[in-house]
Amino acid sequence: MARQRLSAVVMTHPRRLAAAEKLALSAPSGLLRVVMDPDPTGTPSVLRTALAAWSSIEDGATHQLVVQDDMVLSETFLDRVRCAIEEHPDAALALFALWDSRNGAAARLGAMAGARWVGAVNEYFPCVAIVLPRRYAEGFVAYGRERLGGWPDDILMHRYLSVHGVPRYVAVPNLAEHQDRGSISGNAFRGPRRSVCFVPGDRPGREGSTLTGLTVLPFFKYGVAQCAVRVQGPGPQRWLHLDAEQYLHGAGLSAALLRPPGADAAEADVRGTWLTALAMGFEAARAGLDDPPAASEAYAEAVATIGPGGISNASTEDHIARRREPLAEVARRALQAGREAAAEHRTRPRRPGGLVWRGAATPLGEHLARRLADRRERCAAVIDLTRLHSAEPEVMVHPQGDPTPYTLSVGELYGPGCSRRTPIGRMVWEALRSHPVAVEGDPDAEVHPVYVNDLADAIEAVLRARPEHRDIAVVAEKPCTAAELAQAVHGAVRPVPVRAVPDVEPGWHTPAGTMRPPGWTPATGLARGLHSFAQWLAYEGVLSESD
Repeated sequence: MARQRLSAVVMTHPRRLAAAEKLALSAPSGLLRVVMDPDPTGTPSVLRTALAAWSSIEDGATHQLVVQDDMVLSETFLDRVRCAIEEHPDAALALFALWDSRNGAAARLGAMAGARWVGAVNEYFPCVAIVLPRRYAEGFVAYGRERLGGWPDDILMHRYLSVHGVPRYVAVPNLAEHQDRGSISGNAFRGPRRSVCFVPGDRPGREGSTLTGLTVLPFFKYGVAQCAVRVQGPGPQRWLHLDAEQYLHGAGLSAALLRPPGADAAEADVRGTWLTALAMGFEAARAGLDDPPAASEAYAEAVATIGPGGISNASTEDHIARRREPLAEVARRALQAGREAAAEHRTRPRRPGGLVWRGAATPLGEHLARRLADRRERCAAVIDLTRLHSAEPEVMVHPQGDPTPYTLSVGELYGPGCSRRTPIGRMVWEALRSHPVAVEGDPDAEVHPVYVNDLADAIEAVLRARPEHRDIAVVAEKPCTAAELAQAVHGAVRPVPVRAVPDVEPGWHTPAGTMRPPGWTPATGLARGLHSFAQWLAYEGVLSESD
């Protein structure tokens, strides 16, 4: 006999009422009720409608299901949900994850392991189709009402569930698929937003089968193959944001293996798919995840969405459809290559080559130290970051046996590990919350953005070359203006308005010195760096900031 009782709604806006009613009618027995935006003429807000949906839980129900109006449900959607809440009565259940997300990466590894649910990871908690136990549904209403006009509902949901220690799972395969009918919340700029793994005919069963504790999550997003890597050790759980190539190189894989085979190896979508799937196969083998059954439809679909998800932000539906199968074949070969590499290589220990760090016990220090450890710089030296957060930021690099240290004067540092309270951080933080980006002070002021990875590479270049000059400037060859930087944030983070604030002094500074590190050129484009910074602030930095 069922111990749990489900209440369920479709949340919508009057402009999409017809779609919501159609979705509600697709469910048996009239279970799905339609809940409208309580202020449809106000500023668009998914959170406002979501709070109304969570508030509408029926008397006597133990769980509330909320589905957005632009979803397609699997054939056994409600059967699987009912089975799942019996198996996981105290958990939050996400029934959908995007094909380019970290939770999507976890779902892929879950499909490889034959799991039905995978532990959610350091990201927003997907809210387009979600189930909460009653007490958390009611608790989120109170939590969200105090935070209207700020973060989106999915990031707030992640924070709320994390603070309260609620178990969080993502369905494998997903039980819902997203239809792109335009975005009331302003997400249309992201391109097609599809499921990591949607199998419409998936049957209920084995809902107690879970995979948790993942520590490396390879994913392909915005054209870049990446890995989220959990930091082992004391302190709160936190993750490093690495390029997949950096992660694999640091693990000991050869440069030749990191290059995809074939005539189309230079294509960006092929390279990104290859690196992501290579890391996935390598990590799956190291984690002891067996090859899935050949007939696993869920795993086949999860593999086939790696490439499309990675190019979805800049591709049409037709282009994605044409590239799906060629990229799926690239992914299949890379997965096998990654497994073989794990069998042949014992991961070499990351040795920082005698580097001693000062002032590195911060998220920024962790990212810089990991970058140099993965690059395997063998020089012995003291790297002092204690002045990196000062008004005139600099890094002291003191090679062993050298009487005089190098002083690296750094431009406007940004990227994973950096604070939202810097001038660049403030711009990115506001755009993340759909607020206008402020150009403080003179819009033509000269700005020298320096991405975190590029600073680490500059330190390595100085240690390698040992230049005669001791005062080094870590700056790009060509600076940008404050106005150009704001427009870059507008394009890379979220297309929000840009406004001038001439009476505020932003605190830009010009690095001292003119000699750049020998042989060093910044490798990270501004758009890519800003997007990575935004991801880190939203998923990691936000947890250390007050509301």
